[in-house]
Amino acid sequence: MESKELAIRLARALDAKKALNIRVLHVEDLTTVADYFVIATGTSTTHVGALADEADFQLGREGVNVLRTEGHDGNRWVLLDYGSVIVHVFTPEAHDYYDLEHLWADATALPQSEWQQPEE
Repeated sequence: MESKELAIRLARALDAKKALNIRVLHVEDLTTVADYFVIATGTSTTHVGALADEADFQLGREGVNVLRTEGHDGNRWVLLDYGSVIVHVFTPEAHDYYDLEHLWADATALPQSEWQQPEE
């Protein structure tokens, strides 16, 4: 699966579980770490954990396994590493504190219309 498609599927999985402030950032030209970052906010540590679990579950059903997970112990910031795509799921406080969108301001954000599921 291409990086962009993987990022879109991850954003959709997070959106389906009511994640807030979902951003898909194309960072390929800015870092060698990944091609895309998917950033989202949960409403609580419980929600953050559920969002990370759902993303992992949905992609796992398609045969795409997470390479590494960090932060599940406290669920303030959970990182899911899929190689070419890294998912960051934050509590509102952690999102404000780390402010990855500002840190990666030179990245190109995918428009929401490009990754959001059409309403039926």
